Amino acid sequence: MVKCSFCKRRDAVYARAYSGEKLCADCFCTSIENKVKLTVSKYRMFQPNEKIMVGVSGGKDSVSLLHILTAMEKKFPKASITALTVDEGIKGYRDQALAYAGKNCKKLDVSHKLVSFKKLFGVTLDELVKRTREKKLAQQALTPCAYCGVLRRRALNVAAREAHVDKLVTAHNLDDEAQTILLNLFHGDPFRIARVQPSLEEHHDKLVDKVKPFCEVPEKEIAFYAYLRGIEFQDVPCPYASSALRNDVRAMLNRMEDKHAGVKFTLFQSAERIRPALEKAAEGHRLRECSFCGEPSVGSVCRLCSLLRGLGIVR
Repeated sequence: MVKCSFCKRRDAVYARAYSGEKLCADCFCTSIENKVKLTVSKYRMFQPNEKIMVGVSGGKDSVSLLHILTAMEKKFPKASITALTVDEGIKGYRDQALAYAGKNCKKLDVSHKLVSFKKLFGVTLDELVKRTREKKLAQQALTPCAYCGVLRRRALNVAAREAHVDKLVTAHNLDDEAQTILLNLFHGDPFRIARVQPSLEEHHDKLVDKVKPFCEVPEKEIAFYAYLRGIEFQDVPCPYASSALRNDVRAMLNRMEDKHAGVKFTLFQSAERIRPALEKAAEGHRLRECSFCGEPSVGSVCRLCSLLRGLGIVR
């Protein structure tokens, strides 16, 4: 057996192709936790006395991040962590995720808040999907994930703002970030890459600052970390995920990573280098407030209201 590159004593259980490291179980888990700490420090994500809200879906990424941040928070008695779960209203899928989210929060003694699409917007994702199939509109071409992403981002921000937290934490991993960079290019919106960043300081009173401590950790390493740490999470994919363009981009990037180890890191780092130029080019895109809901928007009508009103849903 190959010995661990770090401790030199225990047998290695994981090989990192992009770095050449061979790690035992203990050193692998420690490396993930240290990576999060370094990322938090590198991007100055938190202050010692901040109120933090972690978006917890019940999946491997968010639950693992909650475990790591809760352990870190113990060293900062003036800081606090709460968890937030969004119920999109997906029959036969979301109930299990909610159970895992709640179970982990209870185990970690973390306060757990739940918000739902139905309560906030008057409609579940299942109902939205049904409506798009019934309506003969141009918006019918949008996938369920497109609707879900817009509504979920609003739900997270509104709940975090109402809880008066300082930072909203999401568990976007390296794979998510790399995929989003390419998706923005494929959708013809390169300026949005400026918002794909580890720590996003919002420039509007109604928007909560967002941070992504997992942004430099590959998805498969998070899955292995959860397995080694015995963390329980939902492993059933969303029934709507297969229709999204992101699925194809994910598969493409995974093939590229297999042949050219480190390509996801390179893509992420490239976006980091060009972000200042993109931010400068997009300076004229000032936020205003939506004429319907009053939430921050680039245009006179926000994306959420545009989508819902296009389907005949008026709040």
